[in-house]
Amino acid sequence: MCRHLAYLGPVVSLGRVLAEPEHGLFRQSWAPRRQRYGTVNADGFGVGWYADHDPVPARYRRYGPIWGDQSFLDLARVVRSGAVLAAVRDATVGGADGEAAAAPFAEGRWLFSHNGALRDWPDAPAPLAAALPAAALLSMECRTDSAFVWAMVAHRLRRGDDPGQALGEPVRELAAASPGSRLNLLLTDGERILATAWGDSLWYLADPAAARVVVASEPYDDDPGWCEVPDRTLLTATRTHVSLTPLKEPTP
Repeated sequence: MCRHLAYLGPVVSLGRVLAEPEHGLFRQSWAPRRQRYGTVNADGFGVGWYADHDPVPARYRRYGPIWGDQSFLDLARVVRSGAVLAAVRDATVGGADGEAAAAPFAEGRWLFSHNGALRDWPDAPAPLAAALPAAALLSMECRTDSAFVWAMVAHRLRRGDDPGQALGEPVRELAAASPGSRLNLLLTDGERILATAWGDSLWYLADPAAARVVVASEPYDDDPGWCEVPDRTLLTATRTHVSLTPLKEPTP
């Protein structure tokens, strides 16, 4: 379900990160190499990026396949940024939410994406929804499992939790409430990337000398520097450093 990517590094065009690599996110929309669930990511896409001297990211999202958007490659050719988060979507359940269901979701300086699915949605995680403030649920852009995961993460960020905890704790809570869920989450504020590997593939490519890091569902080329993140792991990255922290299994 879905493919996503986050980039921090020197300012480049969006196309350099998303479309030019031989197996980039653009191509992963119809020909992913390591996708374990689903085969085509044609139910929407989105790109979020940060401009100089503006902490609030811009977003471009559409409902439908990225290859069917006649404006995207032109946009990607000329828009430049040093911080990007993008995703192509394979919907868990078809619906009428349109581009509102396409990642990245956003609030303030944060961009977020979910690669995976909540098992037995929406019944299994209903007790977790009941524990959230009403404002967190009312702020959901759409009625998907990914939007609900974002509501849980965003609530913790709003109350000042450490970003790693704000990402990791919902994963453990959701895994306990909905066993068998796939919870690969991706979060950035334009200065750091946080991600979880929980039930699906996650890789990173780091070049500290160039102050560049890419975190992605799968490698976009055959560079031998790509490293696979172990399952049940929280990744935290800046442009010059990557750390991996094991995530504990939820208590039965």
